[in-house]
Amino acid sequence: MATAALLLAAGESTRFGDRPKALEPVGERASIRRIAEISLDAGFDPVAVVVGVHREAIARELRGLSLDLVEAEDWYEGRTASVQAGLSALPSNRDILFWPVDHPFVRPRTVETLARLPDQDLLGVWFIPTYEGRNGHPVVWRSTMRRDLLELRPDAPIRALLPELGPQVHRIPVDDPGVVANVDTPEEFRRAHDAWELSGDE
Repeated sequence: MATAALLLAAGESTRFGDRPKALEPVGERASIRRIAEISLDAGFDPVAVVVGVHREAIARELRGLSLDLVEAEDWYEGRTASVQAGLSALPSNRDILFWPVDHPFVRPRTVETLARLPDQDLLGVWFIPTYEGRNGHPVVWRSTMRRDLLELRPDAPIRALLPELGPQVHRIPVDDPGVVANVDTPEEFRRAHDAWELSGDE
């Protein structure tokens, strides 16, 4: 069974000068379109994009792609509220790739590696790519994580679940600095984009 993809683009982008971070260009594509197309090309099904305050602008950017837009009405309550809105719109029996738009420089081959993990590693329930020892995104959740994720407070950090899972959390080293390039400001985005261009990645 295919793994679903949950792409998160519901935030206000306040640290980005109130511009939709999801629309910042990575090469010739907007960030959100790049991660959506990579997810579709890797075979994730369905692909859902969670939107909030910038819904209309993001919807225009994604026109023509075979994916679902999910509106997080309570996006302002916290990131977890938006994740929960997306989870509720996905089939309950699917494993899930969770990819926030503030990590737009991940390589396609890294995403393809993550897509294979649920079939290759039957003991893990949360798969985290790492680069030089640092945890990154996107991550993969087993469908069995769904209940715990939905029961979190809307303003609670999702990582609060990690200590309870112990050895079921599997960290996967990857040769991809994009997994730890978390871009919350224009300056961070420019630095990460320059590094991405120098690498010659897609």
